[in-house]
Amino acid sequence: MSILFAILIFEAIIIIHELGHFIAAKASGVKVNEFAIGMGPAIIKKKKGDTLYAWRVFPIGGYCAMEGEDNGSGDEGAFCNKSLPRRMLIVVAGVIMNLVLGYIILCISTARSDGIATTTISWFEDNAISQSTGLQVGDEIIEVNGMRIFTTMDMSYQFGNDEDGKFDMVVKRDGKKVELKDVTFATDDNTMHIDFKVAPKAVTVGSVITQSFKQGCTDGRLIYISFADLIRGKYSIKDLSGPVGIVDTIDNVIDSERDGESGKIDWSSLIDTMMSLGAFMTINIGIFNLLPLPALDGGRLLFLIIEAVRRKPVKPEHEGMVHAIGMAALLLLMVVVTVSDIIKLV
Repeated sequence: MSILFAILIFEAIIIIHELGHFIAAKASGVKVNEFAIGMGPAIIKKKKGDTLYAWRVFPIGGYCAMEGEDNGSGDEGAFCNKSLPRRMLIVVAGVIMNLVLGYIILCISTARSDGIATTTISWFEDNAISQSTGLQVGDEIIEVNGMRIFTTMDMSYQFGNDEDGKFDMVVKRDGKKVELKDVTFATDDNTMHIDFKVAPKAVTVGSVITQSFKQGCTDGRLIYISFADLIRGKYSIKDLSGPVGIVDTIDNVIDSERDGESGKIDWSSLIDTMMSLGAFMTINIGIFNLLPLPALDGGRLLFLIIEAVRRKPVKPEHEGMVHAIGMAALLLLMVVVTVSDIIKLV
């Protein structure tokens, strides 16, 4: 049952993205040939107006297929025959939908919390090394090793990816920015010890709105950082997760909230965890689709930007060929990652 629930969550996040394209296309008068949930042979399908709505057998995504999306078309309602701004809006609508959904989930999750963790230091351990090397109670940490700090997750990322336990920081102290060099933490057996705590902030409408936006920035940036680390070779293909790996992760999260003896689930804790995971996943999907790669929204947007600069579109057959090659490469990558996920499970 938990696996089925995990699959439904993953599928819902993917469909939200395609729904963004669908809504923007319909609002722009673009003919949508098919809106599908899932892939493969259709289980249920129904034609309404010009659009075929289908529920397909494999729950690994979905699509919004528009007339004239990859090829030329004489239809007045074809995607390729709409104005450049409208086409751009349709292309980015899926990303916008993911980001908006992620932000709403973060707002709900933050509003459910007892308090909001800030990046302001409230307490040091006795003989804290970081205090003796520059930090003070009341300092708001706003930069660590050149990276802007939005949330405690940002600090954890920077602290967890350091080797010598020394950091250059920028803090806000008494309303002024102060630069600190070589703030040091104790390191034992390659494990760094953080010797301070941060102050909590009350949950109010204003703090929820602000903190949710900051957390969204953290999640979005972490996705690009991880992608850059993958290119640099810090991670390998084995470290990636596809649909199988993501579903398994969600399933493990659900099982982790289940009592070992009674089998009962701590629903309050599970809801909080799933909200955080769900927000990260939907923001992840949105941000990833903005990458300027063929077949992704970012790749299509790049062609539209080229069209705006050249003042004439790239030939549809050329663009379609690029996207077809990109789609084949993405499908191949998905197969490789899926096989890797299955091997991990076995």
